[in-house]
Amino acid sequence: MIKVMTKTSIKKTPVGQRTLSRPKVIQCPTYFSKSDIEKFNQGENDWLYQKLGAHPMHNKETLGTYFAVWAPHADSVSVIGDFNNWVHSAHKLIRRHDHSGLWEGFVAGAKKADRYKYHICAHSKNFSKDKIDPFAFYSEVPPKTASVIWDLTYKWNDQEWMDQRGQRHKGDKPLSIYEVHPGSWRRHEQDNNKFFTYRQMADCLVDYVKKMGFTHVELMPMMEHPFYGSWGYQSLGFFSPTSRYGKPQDLMYLIDCFHQNNIGVILDWVPSHFPCDDHGLGQYDGTNLFEYDDLHPDWNSHVFNNGRNEVIQFLVSSALFWMDQYHIDGLRVDAVASMLYLDYSRGHGQWQPNFFGGHENLESIAFLRRLNEKIHEKFSDCLMIAEESTAWRGVSSPSKEGGLGFDMKWNMGWMHDTLKFFCLDPRSRSKSINKLTHCLYYAFSENFILSLSHDEVVHEKSSLLAKMPGDDWEKFNSLKCLYGFMYAHPGKKLLFMGSEIGPWNEWNHDVQLDWYLLQYGRHQGIQNWVRDLNAVYQSQPALHDQDFSAAGFEWMDLGDSNRGVISFVRKSMSGQMVLIILNFNLRRTSYRVGIPVSKIWKEILNSDDKEYSGSGGGLVGQVMVEAKPCHGRGQSLWMNLAPLSVVFLKLQDKD
Repeated sequence: MIKVMTKTSIKKTPVGQRTLSRPKVIQCPTYFSKSDIEKFNQGENDWLYQKLGAHPMHNKETLGTYFAVWAPHADSVSVIGDFNNWVHSAHKLIRRHDHSGLWEGFVAGAKKADRYKYHICAHSKNFSKDKIDPFAFYSEVPPKTASVIWDLTYKWNDQEWMDQRGQRHKGDKPLSIYEVHPGSWRRHEQDNNKFFTYRQMADCLVDYVKKMGFTHVELMPMMEHPFYGSWGYQSLGFFSPTSRYGKPQDLMYLIDCFHQNNIGVILDWVPSHFPCDDHGLGQYDGTNLFEYDDLHPDWNSHVFNNGRNEVIQFLVSSALFWMDQYHIDGLRVDAVASMLYLDYSRGHGQWQPNFFGGHENLESIAFLRRLNEKIHEKFSDCLMIAEESTAWRGVSSPSKEGGLGFDMKWNMGWMHDTLKFFCLDPRSRSKSINKLTHCLYYAFSENFILSLSHDEVVHEKSSLLAKMPGDDWEKFNSLKCLYGFMYAHPGKKLLFMGSEIGPWNEWNHDVQLDWYLLQYGRHQGIQNWVRDLNAVYQSQPALHDQDFSAAGFEWMDLGDSNRGVISFVRKSMSGQMVLIILNFNLRRTSYRVGIPVSKIWKEILNSDDKEYSGSGGGLVGQVMVEAKPCHGRGQSLWMNLAPLSVVFLKLQDKD
């Protein structure tokens, strides 16, 4: 039993001023067991949100809230809020005497939806600040900054999805991700450009993703963040979904709806750094508690101290929290490269080598391995995905084999090389085919996701359509070629929202996507093309079940420098085959391609179809094999290819 302060009584003076009477003292059981504290002190308590933070409860017959916070260097910690008129001296928490640095207490009358903060003082440092609760489950709508007492009660209806999730996440299954920024997918244009709420998104976003054939959505960081323009990548609420779009249960409802429609939900998560806002985690108890003592040069933000057990527990607990409480199906860990290297974005004299004299960040490497081990131990059917932009070896290899332990990694090299190629004038692309084909040399070195993300369509980089050279006809057909190459290439897929309608403008987070463009045939054609690429990618095992194996890929024509054509075959584990031919020429091209099997091949997808705003004249239909050697094979196919087109041909089981 511990002594804690209850809500103090308030008396009026004769002149109407408020003074505080001496607070009453009641007995309240601590939330922490001896085992909890031992694990915390040893750095092994990975479920901290179950005990730290604000938890509405009954203490005997008294309704109130139990508070607990980590502030080891504080001299006093008070909880202030709506329940005590934000008076600093009203409810002081009690420091535990077990060297844990934890403060705790029960406040009678503090209830769900009350706002609160912690008033933290460190007299020796002349420090006195009102801080958010690092473990708050809910927060005020920014720019307001208080934490909010909340519970996470919700009745889920997604058991069928949860039971099957592990099967859906195997490497031989299709994975096609629609990356979404919820604040700008759609807005209420007729109502002051207001956000759609989580529940309104459930009414339209879920249906749209299902119609377009994506298997998953990836939500850009949903953790509460003070600056909307950071898109969530400067997070402070590591246990608190942003309140801009509704309450925690509203987000649960959205995720529930996705699951009921067989769509997985991946969440962007940022354990590398956090913003310097005064009310946040920085200098939390007057010291560098959560952070190292320098700012990250790229983002001018604090860098998490991954050498501190309590910080590691905080971050691991956050990752587990979203899977446990929100049924999130995976995390895409942002900015992994910035965590791996001590000299990332730092010049000479701005960093110190590690113990062995190298530039590897040993503490962060150990943290990432532990993080992935914990996730796979507790949620083996969830995905851990790394956004890692360097050639670090073993990102998606198990930690016991010396890797980092992620399931998959974004293929940033593929993205850069492919976009460089497609930005070339079609008249000169044939001379630079190697830019496109080079990525196959390392395509199976990791479990890759091919990503065309939000990063490629902001900050004056222009939209994907605007990147394409030439006139409008050339731009739209090149964009269809880009998407066709992406879906044909080994690796899982990710496409940023809006890219499927071919916007001219780069992404603007302050307005909704340019949906009005769908009244025009070419934009509708792009959308239809992406929809059908998703359908064929999922329906054809040859296009997905060996995404991570070289056995599933074979070049037919590595690059015809004269005609600008490449062709290759994708193979399934059961022997099914799909032949893909890409013509980057501006002219209709007669093309003969060698094939590995002497059977009939049937067209299953062609970007020149009128459904995709093509001419319809480049359809090849069913193609008979000829006994004419080509490309080192004893048989071949001959066909006419439309300019700037992609054709998918499936090997027929019967002649």
